[in-house]
Amino acid sequence: MSRSPGLWLVGAALVPVPMETSIMTNLTDTQAVLLSSAAQREGGSLLPLPASLKPGGGATKALDALVTRGLAEERETSDPAATRRTEGEQRFGLFLTAAGAAAIGVLPPGADQQNAGNDKPPVQAPGTAAKSPSKMVMVLDLLRRPGGATLAELIAVTGWLPHTTRAALTGLRKKGHAVERGKRGDATCYSVAVQ
Repeated sequence: MSRSPGLWLVGAALVPVPMETSIMTNLTDTQAVLLSSAAQREGGSLLPLPASLKPGGGATKALDALVTRGLAEERETSDPAATRRTEGEQRFGLFLTAAGAAAIGVLPPGADQQNAGNDKPPVQAPGTAAKSPSKMVMVLDLLRRPGGATLAELIAVTGWLPHTTRAALTGLRKKGHAVERGKRGDATCYSVAVQ
């Protein structure tokens, strides 16, 4: 059975990634938002939190889970906005790992985009099934690109019917994402601000 490639936002470009190379682990919506926003930042910092996430227990728990699973790592930083904790004069932040980027189906920040399709897929532990990336993660990635996405583009990537796609946009709004509607030529487009 042949799988069609997925389209993933890397920087400002939409890059095709074969499904076999993008192993999506079970992520909560909060974890997926954190990893996705980190993948779009230079350096891959998970902090500061995206505006769609409220600081508190849920975000803190999600950050801790990402570190525990090896999808994020703590490193020294000089950026005050990216600081999670301090030890004396040293500041430490959380950053996306290669495993974290693979979990959402994107290249890690700074990775060579030309060699994206040439790498072998990561080896999976026996007994774990490879999952395709969440359609909601794909929708969020499309909405975050410059110019957003039209309803037709969202339908083409997800395979959903128009009413299902509109319901998904409503669901994103209810989860705190600032989904905005605008125009691109004659077409209505939807976008979410990149944090």
